[in-house]
Amino acid sequence: MAELRTPRNDLVGETDLGNDIFGLAEGPFEHYERKLEVLPDGDGHRVTERFSYTMATPVWWVVFWWPMRYGLRRRSNPWWAPPERLDARAARVLSLLALIQVVDGYLGTVITQTITFAADEFDRSDTAQGLTLALVRLGIIVALVVVALADRRGRRSLLMGAAALAVVITALGAASTGLWFLGSTQMVARGLTMGMGILIGVFAAEELPRGSRAYGVSILALSAALGAGMAVWVLPVADLDERGWRIVYLVPLLALPGLVAVARRLPESRRFSANRPSMTSSRLLRPTSRSAEHRRLLLLATTAFLLLVFAAPASQFQNDFLKDHRGYSASGIALFTLFTSTPAGIGIFVAGRLADTRGRRGVGAAGLVAGTVWLVASYYLSGGLMWASHLVGVVLGALTVALGVYGPELFSTTHRARANGIIVTLGVLGSATGLVLVGVIVDRLDNYGHALAIVGIGPILAAVLVLTRFPETARVELETLNPDDVPLAESPD
Repeated sequence: MAELRTPRNDLVGETDLGNDIFGLAEGPFEHYERKLEVLPDGDGHRVTERFSYTMATPVWWVVFWWPMRYGLRRRSNPWWAPPERLDARAARVLSLLALIQVVDGYLGTVITQTITFAADEFDRSDTAQGLTLALVRLGIIVALVVVALADRRGRRSLLMGAAALAVVITALGAASTGLWFLGSTQMVARGLTMGMGILIGVFAAEELPRGSRAYGVSILALSAALGAGMAVWVLPVADLDERGWRIVYLVPLLALPGLVAVARRLPESRRFSANRPSMTSSRLLRPTSRSAEHRRLLLLATTAFLLLVFAAPASQFQNDFLKDHRGYSASGIALFTLFTSTPAGIGIFVAGRLADTRGRRGVGAAGLVAGTVWLVASYYLSGGLMWASHLVGVVLGALTVALGVYGPELFSTTHRARANGIIVTLGVLGSATGLVLVGVIVDRLDNYGHALAIVGIGPILAAVLVLTRFPETARVELETLNPDDVPLAESPD
């Protein structure tokens, strides 16, 4: 009885309203109330505990309805909950960003899933595919424009505008007359989606509590994976007709009404509001701060290059490998991708929790090394061993999500989006390098295993940098990492 009458401080923070009624002090709820009904029952009492609440998780409440109901019955923080409790605003913003991330994940996957079928229709080689995929990476110029504007005008408007425009331009790919037309439209669309991805990560870091930033990144990564999976679900239409792959580019148009609804509910980032350029013109970065940011930028950009010189071709050429080297149909490719990639959610979720509770560096480095080794091995194998090796590689490689939070954490608010844009640019350069290199090697040697083993040196070197040069940022406030920022307590909001 004494425990039940004590305000909770676990999944929800309660305040005692008197008369055995407890209200919301902090938690991921729009409304919350817990009431005790105590009646005599023989020599003791019969106690009924009733909850009334509305979760602050638009759309996603469907997923969390049963876990929340089960979790509230126990006075503890469930395994699926963030390490540091979210308030209503943080839960709402993370949920809305996750919805946008689903769209972003789909848009970022269509060219990967369809390039081999488009190349067949247009009768183009592996080298042409690699060059087209490299051309698409030039869309980073568009992304840089988006993020530069976001540092001056705000996260919300640029994010929602880029999302809507990316959907429309992606749909133009359905009218492609050749591989270069498809590549050109995707160059712009992927540039916008890259800008979306950067802004979503920055937005989340600026809104979430210090002990749950990596958790938020993992939730967003899972949302992106869901969107990418949706593209795989649609892929079997490519088996119906040589031109069937074009339908994959039209599906995102269905998301436009949802994006409009999200735009109406998504607020501007709190930290951007507190550090608007016009409000912080007198708070220029000190020379020591600029020097530190430059070193951080070089370190993160180099790591991104080394990782993506392997990760991009390992992902982008997977369908071509399965189709031309293992004889898989579109349906077979979809089945392989869903079976071996869906469990990556385990690695992503574990990476987020461990990165917040144990630290980012060890988790990220383990993912870089183990993921690379198992994925390279899968390109030398066939049958069940290939499936198993790829599955293990994807799950372990997902641990690198722990490193995704560094970009938003290590830069001041007025430079955060642009700095992450530059990091992504170097990562894209690594992607393009890897794609062209692997495409040329495969055309000459006809062996994906050899090609990926060569570029797999990159992530191994990246792991060395992570362990020896990266700072540990778990559970540290952004204003501590970036002392030139205005503390939220000083914000006029």
